[in-house]
Amino acid sequence: MALPFFRKATIAPPADIETASLRSDRFRLERESDWRRLEAIVTALEKNRPRRISDEDLLALPVLYRKTASSLAVAREISLDAATLAYLEALVRRAWFQVYGPNTAFSGWIKRFICTDWSVSVRGIWLELCIAFAVMVAGTLVGWLLVARDSDWFYALVPGDFADARSPGASREALAQTLAGESSGEGLTAFAAFLFSNNTGVAILAFALGFAFGIPTILLLVHNMAMLGAMLWLFVGAGLGWEFAAWLSVHGTTELLAILLAGAAGLHIGRSMALPGDRSVLAAAVQSGRRAAQVMAGVVLMLAIAGLLEGYARQLVHTPLARAAIGGTMLAFWAAWFTLMGRNRAGSRP
Repeated sequence: MALPFFRKATIAPPADIETASLRSDRFRLERESDWRRLEAIVTALEKNRPRRISDEDLLALPVLYRKTASSLAVAREISLDAATLAYLEALVRRAWFQVYGPNTAFSGWIKRFICTDWSVSVRGIWLELCIAFAVMVAGTLVGWLLVARDSDWFYALVPGDFADARSPGASREALAQTLAGESSGEGLTAFAAFLFSNNTGVAILAFALGFAFGIPTILLLVHNMAMLGAMLWLFVGAGLGWEFAAWLSVHGTTELLAILLAGAAGLHIGRSMALPGDRSVLAAAVQSGRRAAQVMAGVVLMLAIAGLLEGYARQLVHTPLARAAIGGTMLAFWAAWFTLMGRNRAGSRP
């Protein structure tokens, strides 16, 4: 059997090693000043100290990055020493994030979103907001009229676990008792978490259904508001209309507005898909989806606030006037927020 052939390993002569070392040293000396300059700029930017960088260095940042990236490519070709390769790879990676990566920290993004982008996105879907508001008002009227015509509709519109004592035929005293608050805050944390989870699910569903051209979103808004209309009919008929409105306003001005925004965001996507114009349906959905996603991110924040108001303020505040004051203050706050925030920033369109 023939034995496999093995090539005898050769050892580079000392002269070749010395030549490669001299070439490596010369490569570093010719470019090291640019590397150090780039490293100083990147370090200052990473420490959020741009004032320490001169205008000349700031303008030279992209050029220095490209030169260092080119040096890294050459260093790999000529098999430069491992330490220098590791240094260049780390430097190029850090510089890339400063040149091409996100130019704001997470805290900066949050601040811009809350103070500018959210309100701008909400104002950008004003037409869908008007449509969703009209649908919600119509749903409330439908619920009222259905129950007023036949009280059996109340049991079809209002879930049994929510109706409890609040049902047709209940006495005024029994209905008033359901509006009473709690004497302490024990157990309200879990209640607030449950309400936040439930309301968030409704809002997300209203938004998600918009992809079916917005029709299911409209039906969901009508159904939810029909339940409110049925409850209004019940309490107004018992002479507790003001008390019920005050009780509801504590969290309702925030919660219903959040659901309105979620429904409008879903309708915005559905309308853009049904009427894409000169764009493809997919391109229209992607473009409208960015704006709607920003609206929905704010909706989750609003529902968290509504959950706290419903779980604490509504249960611990007992008088209708104080409850109405809380609800009215929240409504004025949100109206001012969405109307005024972000208007003084040029180019703040999402």
